[in-house]
Amino acid sequence: MEPKIGIKQENLSSVAHLLAVMLADEFLLYTKTRNAHWNVEGSDFHAMHKFFEEQYEQLDETMDDIAERIRSLGHYAPATLKDYLKLTRLTEESREKNDSHGFIKALLADHESIVIHLRENINRFANEYHDLGTSDFITGLMETHEKMAWMLRAHLK
Repeated sequence: MEPKIGIKQENLSSVAHLLAVMLADEFLLYTKTRNAHWNVEGSDFHAMHKFFEEQYEQLDETMDDIAERIRSLGHYAPATLKDYLKLTRLTEESREKNDSHGFIKALLADHESIVIHLRENINRFANEYHDLGTSDFITGLMETHEKMAWMLRAHLK
């Protein structure tokens, strides 16, 4: 049954697609953060292992929130690795050295990329698609990523 929430169906489809891209980005960042958690090495191992765990747990909640937003708009959330890799704007990476500094720099770049993408779409959701709810929702996501980026950035000082 299609939702009747005051947003045209074509706009709901467009919003759901953009949210799917955001979900794919979150999933890739989640995976990269899990990788950092599992594979970080060095004298700061324990602290960084715990830090990366806190970050991936927050990303897990974010992914769930985005998927539920997509469902509340009457669409299905992508849920396969193939879909995520097709939709994401981020890239996978492999590394030879598993130091915290390298992981942090890579994760920070992805968080900042997501912040920029979210910021670019806040007004689009509100003005072009007349979906103030999603506009507000991604404003909150942007603030979450800004804080997570700050936490990462603080480790680089």
